[in-house]
Amino acid sequence: MASKSAAVRPRSHVAVIGAGMAGIACARTLAQAGHTVTVFEKSRGTGGRMATRNSPFGTFDYGAQYFTVRDPRFALALQTTPGLCKAWSASTVRVLDTFGLVAAAGLPAREPHWVPSPGMNALVKHWAQPLVDSGHIECDTQVTRIERDALNRAQWQLRTTGPQDTQHVYSGFDTVLLAVPNPQAQNLLQNSAQAPRLVREISKVQVAPCWTMMLAFPQASQPNMQHLGPQWNAARSTHHRIAWLSRESSKPGRGSIERWTVQASAAWSHEHLEDDAARVQAKLLKAFSEITGIRAEPSHVVMHRWRYAQTEQPLGKSHLWDATERIGAAGDWCLGHRVEDAFVSGLELALAVA
Repeated sequence: MASKSAAVRPRSHVAVIGAGMAGIACARTLAQAGHTVTVFEKSRGTGGRMATRNSPFGTFDYGAQYFTVRDPRFALALQTTPGLCKAWSASTVRVLDTFGLVAAAGLPAREPHWVPSPGMNALVKHWAQPLVDSGHIECDTQVTRIERDALNRAQWQLRTTGPQDTQHVYSGFDTVLLAVPNPQAQNLLQNSAQAPRLVREISKVQVAPCWTMMLAFPQASQPNMQHLGPQWNAARSTHHRIAWLSRESSKPGRGSIERWTVQASAAWSHEHLEDDAARVQAKLLKAFSEITGIRAEPSHVVMHRWRYAQTEQPLGKSHLWDATERIGAAGDWCLGHRVEDAFVSGLELALAVA
């Protein structure tokens, strides 16, 4: 007789809310196990904070800047995408508060930095493509409430809003999994009056915001001009306004026009979270010039505010799962803030469900 753990589990219909790294890692694992999976994403496409923005001057990775590989399961999954991800020789340094002074010591130990090509969103998009092709991803669809199915109380239904505030109800789900930032997961469960234990655990997590600025200097692509400013391509900064800067054009497959992504510090972003974007831009441009020595006017400046960016206090375990209610949650916030944390969280939630 087969053991209970080896018994064949019934296939089910699973709703995954969120199409970032955690959501897609979870969804693809469940689909490969034979479950029917429908993914709901409030944005127009997949990727989450593995985000890439197009511009007339090239792309910007305005969320996650790169990823590292430490978990063998993540390494194995990446083997399914040969050639998609390339090593980035970032020449990362640590710069002091002003004038771009490079700290002589205290740099973290180096490990390979990887970037998908042509943008950070390419990896999640690749893994999500089978779900897109089979019609199992609903983009531009925000889930507003989780409730018992009107026709079968043993199942779940989701109320959603779409473009032009169109409303729809999706029903017939055996399981609902949330792969969204922790405040969004907490609010959705609270507003739906579901899974109070999960709500209590999620409330312990703390995530900081981040203002991000994207700059392009097409004048630097003139003949005989390699780039503007410092010799390094990425820096962790101790400036009170800026935590990270990277030269986008130094990444493989990104184009030669000089472009920079600048991410504000968590404390400064929190302090100025509700400020007008133009005011934030002016302050960050000043700090950028102080750090890099670049005084030229950028031809292109775009601001983006991430309300939920970097985990400061993680959950401390890979996922949340209520087997009785069949509701779960995953995200990088469970383990930390790295891309790999999101992958592992989504994977382990899927394994718990499957």
